[in-house]
Amino acid sequence: MKDLGELHHFLGMHVQRHRGGFVLSQRQYMLDILYRAGMVDCKPFSTPVDTNPKVSADTGAPLQDTSDFRSLPRQPSALQYLTFTRPDITYAVQQICLHIHDPREPHLASLKRILRYISGTLHLGLEQHPSLVEDLVTYSDADWAGCPDTRKSTSGYAVFLGDDLISWSSKRQTTVSRSSAEAVVAEATWLR
Repeated sequence: MKDLGELHHFLGMHVQRHRGGFVLSQRQYMLDILYRAGMVDCKPFSTPVDTNPKVSADTGAPLQDTSDFRSLPRQPSALQYLTFTRPDITYAVQQICLHIHDPREPHLASLKRILRYISGTLHLGLEQHPSLVEDLVTYSDADWAGCPDTRKSTSGYAVFLGDDLISWSSKRQTTVSRSSAEAVVAEATWLR
């Protein structure tokens, strides 16, 4: 075994020492996604998702060419991989992936909004610091029956160990048998 020195890259993520901790960033990866989408010089948005009500699965005209829409959110090397260092886009990406089977014009607009948000936030990453606090704190939320098509809820949570975000998720609930609080407690129990 040999010492390779200070960690700089790990699984395509740039590791930068910063204020006694480190920042995980995928800046080059974000630029690659924007380049593939032809949106490197687009006008940035300040939020990844529109605050208006969710778009139904059958709203808008179907896309003529769905290959671009399907390749960006679903490729293993695309937006879902970016959520490892960008928990701020997890919900928006999850909502886009719901429409991968039949994308329409409003869904493409939502995808482009995420890309425009990424364009304006290339400097962001996941910051981690050593902490003396060992408290496990969990936040959760759900949009009860928020899907206009199935009336299922989308729930999400964020788990912090001290000040560091260590786990997060956003997903549509498959059944009504487990509340979002129960799902968060199950995740926190497993992490503990």
